[in-house]
Amino acid sequence: MKCCFHSPVGYVHLHEEEGHIVTIHLDDAPLDDSDDSVVMRSCRLQLGEYFAGTRRHFDFPMRQDGTGFQQRVWEALCTIPFGKTTSYRDLSKQLGDVKAIRAVGTANGRNRLAIVVPCHRVIGSDQSLTGYAGGLHRKRWLLEHEARFATGVQTLF
Repeated sequence: MKCCFHSPVGYVHLHEEEGHIVTIHLDDAPLDDSDDSVVMRSCRLQLGEYFAGTRRHFDFPMRQDGTGFQQRVWEALCTIPFGKTTSYRDLSKQLGDVKAIRAVGTANGRNRLAIVVPCHRVIGSDQSLTGYAGGLHRKRWLLEHEARFATGVQTLF
């Protein structure tokens, strides 16, 4: 099943399989066809709350298939606090191998649950915005949005 809704960062495409959201993708165009389910409604509601600045964590059913290493990276992404950023280097250190920077970047790029698994919070060691599947303009918006609603955090960019 799939559905789509408009958000401040463009269209959000949701894909559900077996009662779990498996893809959240940001795009410039809507989907042609759309389905609906309880899980999709819950996801849309929670993402709407995120965009309104009232939600920082998500608890709708979601699943992401990947290698053991990818799963560890995605779990580590979920520990980055709302309104904060980390670098690929710091994330690889957190995972126990500072030399795994490239592998961490690759796993980060394969994250299929945009916003919810917050890969947008990973930036370059020099504080630069680096690649983002949804586009750097969306990454910048998400970081600035979170900074506005995080207590004591100023706009980052």
